[in-house]
Amino acid sequence: MADTGVRIDGNTLRLPGGVAVRFIRTLRLPETGTHPLPPGLGEFPVRRVSDYADRVPAQWRARGGVMLPVYLREAMWLSFAGTQEPAALQVGVGKVCAVSGKPWRDRLSRDPQNYVVLPRQPWLDGINSGKGTVRQFVAVPLGLGATVEGQVTGEEVWGGVQLQSFPLTDGALGEWRRLERERKARAARKFHGYGAPHPMAAAAPGGPLPPPSAPGAVAAPGGPAAAPPRRAAAMGLGVGGSMRQEVYEDDRPLTDWCGTPSGRVFVHLVTPPEWRRITGEAPPPSPVDRAAYTSAGLPWFDYYDEDAEDLAPTETLEGVKPVGDWLGDDLEPWQEPHPDQVAPLKDAPGKAIEDGEW
Repeated sequence: MADTGVRIDGNTLRLPGGVAVRFIRTLRLPETGTHPLPPGLGEFPVRRVSDYADRVPAQWRARGGVMLPVYLREAMWLSFAGTQEPAALQVGVGKVCAVSGKPWRDRLSRDPQNYVVLPRQPWLDGINSGKGTVRQFVAVPLGLGATVEGQVTGEEVWGGVQLQSFPLTDGALGEWRRLERERKARAARKFHGYGAPHPMAAAAPGGPLPPPSAPGAVAAPGGPAAAPPRRAAAMGLGVGGSMRQEVYEDDRPLTDWCGTPSGRVFVHLVTPPEWRRITGEAPPPSPVDRAAYTSAGLPWFDYYDEDAEDLAPTETLEGVKPVGDWLGDDLEPWQEPHPDQVAPLKDAPGKAIEDGEW
């Protein structure tokens, strides 16, 4: 297996070129209606598969990558905060592109666009399934047909999440850095004599709340006795409710991006019992009840960037049905947030993560 240059920094995946990705726990939305962005409820813990090679299925070892624990019907979003320089990031759900709905490819495409542009895209909460909206990522087991993969391809083989990053070419990156230096110089002149501004940290969906509990220490591979080989419960991503979020259209020519990826990683989704058996760690607690969250007056979010163009959805992803069609009605009570609760937003590396065959 090759060293992809991907590292874990805390619970952040760092891909070559400065791409940062965190998986954020959140409230699951109702499957009807369109809603503000739900808040972040802490990070999912992320561990390297190779650290537990004697306890994971052979198929996981072959694919390499990392793993994280999710509950049935738990929702998540991907945060790209901390990405400093431009990058094109492909996001796959069961090797179906979450942006275009097309099969996974090892190169970038613009017809339709099969990637998000960082750091312009601050986060991604779901598949690009509507004009100015996405449908929330929700964890479901493989075998029911409820995943995006199952509905688009007719089979469920891969599950999990796939990430692949492409940097700018040397020439395009050099020009971007030059323009950045000029922009920062203008900003410094503007505030000269007054001191640097003290901006309040942006209340990004993962910002205001701490994790429900701090992740436990990583269990060393030589810790608990190795269990005999077994087939772990495989999980993938289906979709839940719709929310207001744009997936931005790339305004660069495709030739500005390198033709080959600089790094990639396979993210396995693990049930909480399997997480405990494999790592020896307690999984995070079940997510908070959303009615209790809203009743407490805690914030929801709206994000709008007037300088960016929303990427039109494809028919493939528009037709993906929510997980409730397979698992039954969502009986968790829903309380619409008060308008005052909706906050507008904007107009060190460890050992290498092994890649595998996927």
